Amino acid sequence: MDLTVKFPDGLRVDAEYGPFLIPTNQDGTAPPPFALFLASIGTCAGIYVLGFCRQRGISTEGLEITQRMDVDPLTKMVIKIHLDVRLPEGFPEKYTEAVIRAADQCAVKKHLQRAPEFEIKTMIGAAAPAH
Repeated sequence: MDLTVKFPDGLRVDAEYGPFLIPTNQDGTAPPPFALFLASIGTCAGIYVLGFCRQRGISTEGLEITQRMDVDPLTKMVIKIHLDVRLPEGFPEKYTEAVIRAADQCAVKKHLQRAPEFEIKTMIGAAAPAH
């Protein structure tokens, strides 16, 4: 699975992932990279919650997830992430715990809990790095 990062102009840093272009910027014209990282957590949980509801024919009108972050004031690092799932009116009470388990299946969260190793290399010219 490869992703290519390019630097088109100014403070723009874009990621190309398959057919998708994911723009980022530090000047307010696109989300900064860290915002995309944070959004990946809530949207990933959302995919699982949406799938849970759709499999059971439960309306998603009014369904939303609010994500809040606790930040360490000294390090400015996120120390806790809260995901509050707002269920639609009429949501079957028997599924409230199950929808939490569905959101908990988020692959982004699982990767944070078992963080991958990082390896950073440099190369000169157009050759792709060896894997």
